[in-house]
Amino acid sequence: MRTSPALRAAALAATATVLLPLAGCSGGDDSGGEGSTPTGASTASPTATSEELASQQLDWSPCPAPNVAQGGGESPTPLPGGAVWECSFMDVPLDYAEPDGRTIELALIRGKAKDQKRRIGSLLFNFGGPGASGVATLPAFGADYDKLRTRYDLVSFDPRGVGRSEGVECADDAQLDALYQEDSTPDDAAEEKEFVQGQKDFIATCKKNSGPELPYVGTTNAARDMDLMRSVLGDDKLHYFGISYGTELGGVYAHLFPDKVGRAVFDAVVDPTKDAEQSSLGQAQGFQLAFDNFTKDCADRGDTCALPGATGAEVEEWIADFLAKLEKEPVDGLGDRVLTQTLATTGIASALYSKETWPLLEQGLDEADGGEGALLLALADSLNGRSDDGRYDNSNAANIAINCADSKQRFSLEQTKAALPAFRKASPTFGEYLGWGLMSCTGWPVAGAWVTPDVSAPGSAPILVIGNTGDPATPYAGAKAMVEKLGKGVGVELTYKGEGHGAYNSKNTCVQGAVDGYLLNGTVPKSGTVCE
Repeated sequence: MRTSPALRAAALAATATVLLPLAGCSGGDDSGGEGSTPTGASTASPTATSEELASQQLDWSPCPAPNVAQGGGESPTPLPGGAVWECSFMDVPLDYAEPDGRTIELALIRGKAKDQKRRIGSLLFNFGGPGASGVATLPAFGADYDKLRTRYDLVSFDPRGVGRSEGVECADDAQLDALYQEDSTPDDAAEEKEFVQGQKDFIATCKKNSGPELPYVGTTNAARDMDLMRSVLGDDKLHYFGISYGTELGGVYAHLFPDKVGRAVFDAVVDPTKDAEQSSLGQAQGFQLAFDNFTKDCADRGDTCALPGATGAEVEEWIADFLAKLEKEPVDGLGDRVLTQTLATTGIASALYSKETWPLLEQGLDEADGGEGALLLALADSLNGRSDDGRYDNSNAANIAINCADSKQRFSLEQTKAALPAFRKASPTFGEYLGWGLMSCTGWPVAGAWVTPDVSAPGSAPILVIGNTGDPATPYAGAKAMVEKLGKGVGVELTYKGEGHGAYNSKNTCVQGAVDGYLLNGTVPKSGTVCE
């Protein structure tokens, strides 16, 4: 079964933190990864002066097919009207403390503006993760943003450590299959020992394969990359659309370069006031809220719902019993892989990112209860970055590397176990998994940069900040916190009363009208606007 590109892209854009423990990355790449020179690649030397970097010219060419680290697949289809997506590479310093030292290449993609006479500039997208390949994701949503293309070149990129931009490499595909099949919620001392050793082995592999790059993949460097990108693209101001983790990246950019912020939108907002533990706990609550809404919707449909239960609570109780059975007796999945409790929980989480995938979740749970776990396993694959040919992209490896380069927090086994009751209370379904995920950075070879990022941006142009009341991955409260931290006169809050991750992609006309009006015409909506 092939996972739909839209679902895969939504899953990539969704994860603002590591969702479950034992996330990983792809192994070797034989289709145009680091070390190859695909069409549009820079031919600059591996070192360059800061002046040379600022004046570099990008060589735009039709985009090749995404490589394995980006998720694989076909070359992007033409834009509405027949225009082709163009790709290039841009050189940036590996270490901004040594701007004349070693450089690395970042992969870029653009769809040129339709109305060149009224062109505003480039609109740069980051779809989140961290770890999402912008080069692979932007074309999947090209039609959704086509109105913005009337006056902007739509541009995205693979941030450093992601996809074709010196993508972080950790475990290989076979190792990842084995890791994802394992129990991620240990129940006794023996399982805890195995879990901790698995974390150590995984991190050792990351260090072995990508050690020299790991200190430089954090969000601050990505923000500096965006400012160099702004200059190289020929824009005086950075016009920006950040989604999920992309809002944190945008907030850090605004803090570093407030005078360079143009028209900016933050959608599905990461709370900049919460540390790693608080963020994971909030995400547990967010996924539980979305799960409650799913089960209530199913129960309210009565006999048309394939799952047993007259109320949402009864549907959840049935699902909990089903997951408990899977821990002891997995069911058939895809090929020789089985659907375990961990993979089923991942599949459930994956389907909660959009209300449009609720029917798939209902069907997948019903089929898995009958012994056929293929659909639920395919939903898990979409979030884990596994394609139908068994290859993994590097989104989860990049996610861990970037999160661990950013966050200072490191959790011992004892601290993690002490936190578990709060996680279970926040979410009976997802809390245990997210709680054990606190150990993802334990033993990481790079110290983190902050407890929480500084996003204060006095003097910045207005930034439209959108919160979705039903968002599972980035809870609604994060939008208000971001507005407050950006500072007076900067953050403009808009609320969407809806379901799923993000608001603009819901196609709600009120939300899209506000965003389009600001980005295309400079019309700032009234802060506190509510869309339903």
